[in-house]
Amino acid sequence: MSNNLVLQTDFGLSDGAVSAMYGVAISVNPAIRIFDLTHDIPQYNIWEGSYRLYQTVAYWPEGTVFVSVVDPGVGSERRSIVAKTTQNHYVVTPDNGTLTHIKSSIGITAVRIIDETVNRLPRSGESYTFHGRDVYAYTGARLASGVITFEEVGPELPSDSVIELPKPEASITDQVLTGNIDILDVRFGNLWTNIDRILFQDLGAKYGDSFEVTIENDTRQVYKNIMTYGRTFADIHLGEPLLYVNSLDKIGVAINQGSFSKAYHVETGASWKISIRKIAKIIGG
Repeated sequence: MSNNLVLQTDFGLSDGAVSAMYGVAISVNPAIRIFDLTHDIPQYNIWEGSYRLYQTVAYWPEGTVFVSVVDPGVGSERRSIVAKTTQNHYVVTPDNGTLTHIKSSIGITAVRIIDETVNRLPRSGESYTFHGRDVYAYTGARLASGVITFEEVGPELPSDSVIELPKPEASITDQVLTGNIDILDVRFGNLWTNIDRILFQDLGAKYGDSFEVTIENDTRQVYKNIMTYGRTFADIHLGEPLLYVNSLDKIGVAINQGSFSKAYHVETGASWKISIRKIAKIIGG
């Protein structure tokens, strides 16, 4: 193991919850290295927790252990699991859909259910509302530190039994590319879609081309305009919209030095659709 433990929650940092998770991990191994992925996942938003793992996991060394706690079902019958990815990372999490993007985009090779008779913080057995501290941080720290092996987490589960959230796929029909607004580049308000760059290229896209972009929430159109496909934000004027390739090789939508999501009140999820159609160049005058 790498001795790296990476934490993600929807707890925020305004109280002691995250600090308690740190304390449990350090109590397991004072030399463990703890990092924060984010603690600003919107409350109960399992989809965003899943996406942020996908955004991050592949860039960490093999053997890194991630603890992801976005757990509206805490204390219920939902399973507590550890998944091993095809790239030899480990994710400790409730089995509630948090592994959706990892499973589909990276791959899972094995899953084990956490045996709480062994892998639970001592003297915490009567607490049912803080599994992030009592089960996940404790198990994650033990695994990252080599106190337990992956096999000692608990019984093996079929990988295909892991719960997945609905995850629409982008497609092209009659030269119109349709996808979803998966997530926001939160600080800057850019839209990150589920449209892969390779699929976008099937429209014959070249830098500088113009595209008609339509955004709908269910059946309500919230945006329709022509924008340029740019290599960087510097390719367009201040305040203009553009299509670009983001850091995950997906198509993004932005306003140069502005927040697209705030300007047009665009949010994320399965109901937020984006359609892209290439505008033919007019030859001659």
